[in-house]
Amino acid sequence: MLKSKFTASLAVVGLAFALTPAAHAASKMVGGAAMVDSKTIVQNASKSADHTTLVAAVKAAGLVDTLNGTGPFTVFAPTNEAFAALPAGTVDTLLKPENKAQLTQILTYHVVAGKVTAADLIAKIKAGGGSASLTTVEGEPLTASLDGSNVVLTDAKGGKATVTIADVPQSNGVVHVINAVLMP
Repeated sequence: MLKSKFTASLAVVGLAFALTPAAHAASKMVGGAAMVDSKTIVQNASKSADHTTLVAAVKAAGLVDTLNGTGPFTVFAPTNEAFAALPAGTVDTLLKPENKAQLTQILTYHVVAGKVTAADLIAKIKAGGGSASLTTVEGEPLTASLDGSNVVLTDAKGGKATVTIADVPQSNGVVHVINAVLMP
């Protein structure tokens, strides 16, 4: 019920945001497309050839309005290759309407409230003596650490994802592209 109230509130806020002037247009290339900081997380992800599975999953979970809301949000965005690395049939199963709750749980595990840049994340890791705990919108923590200069996220099951493209600016937060799907 809390998530539905959260989603409804964000949809209202998102409508108000849509009526305000857009930020200046800076861009970063992801999946062959320019990610423009005047566009929302979903608008930009929809242009990336590397994130078609993520966009389909966000739509199937009913999270489009939420991720088009004002945020700010930090999204750790798995690529199509990351989804393809899951056991055969996993994505097809998750996209079925009867599995919407499980899909929503997995997707919201990739979202942190607030805008956490790579510099912020590295500072938290250093301040934490080598690791930092991030509370996801799903409610469970992710652990961030460094492997050389790469930020690595460890999920609740011990799976790891590396940030491959950091600090992709969005009008409602920031996206960090990752190479694996995280599991709560």
